Amino acid sequence: MAVVTNGGVDLYYEAKGDPTPPEDADRDVDAVAFVNPAGYGAWVWGWQHAALASGFETVVWDLRGTGRSDAPAGPYTVETLAGDLEAVLADHGVADAHVVGAGLGGMVALEYAHRYGRATSLTLFASAASGDRVDADALDSLFVPREDPAALRASLRNAFAADLDAHEDVVSDIVGWRREEDADRGGFEAQAAAMRAFDRSDSLYEITAPARVYHGVDDAVVPADAGRDLADGLPRGEFTAVEGGHLCFIEESAAVNDALLGAFDGTE
Repeated sequence: MAVVTNGGVDLYYEAKGDPTPPEDADRDVDAVAFVNPAGYGAWVWGWQHAALASGFETVVWDLRGTGRSDAPAGPYTVETLAGDLEAVLADHGVADAHVVGAGLGGMVALEYAHRYGRATSLTLFASAASGDRVDADALDSLFVPREDPAALRASLRNAFAADLDAHEDVVSDIVGWRREEDADRGGFEAQAAAMRAFDRSDSLYEITAPARVYHGVDDAVVPADAGRDLADGLPRGEFTAVEGGHLCFIEESAAVNDALLGAFDGTE
């Protein structure tokens, strides 16, 4: 665990893993940096982290307003959050990284690739080129107070398409992680404001890194058509529809992890 300060804001991050590629890999980059959706802690990447940590160095961090990072008054901007990511990667000495983001995190990844030189590829889940494509009511429905386990559980129905009753053990774990790591109301609203205000739709052509865009077909927060349009607007964008909702990378983690490993190892 480590802490870096950016503009007076302390940012907590963790780097783990063994960046030793398999014999059949064809790659030059051994680091993967994850960027969380609005309001959620780094727990959301646990499934991907477990799959990648044996061959890559993975970097997860608490966005300002979340978890163990400071929570200055908002609203925040995606530009500021991209600067936070740069501070984290620079502090850890990462020269190049695959950047993976979801929802707000996907927007941060886009902005990061536009402004900084460390992103060699982008993997974007449930994201859009503009906050105009975000359903504000559905986004707001993702937040509930951390001290209310029943409400935390119920709110997951707005993030997943799967039948939660069929996955009780996993849901119970997620509720526990949310109580420990998610943003409070102020942090969530500051991050949600950044998501709604974002717009890079007129300059996607300037983002030339390879970009794989995945989108849950039942995403209520950002419609799948927004992901398709995002991929179409990126010079090297590729769109893949995934079963699931806003957190489709959890619902379909096995398929998503296989795709990430193949892409990052150059064996896809």
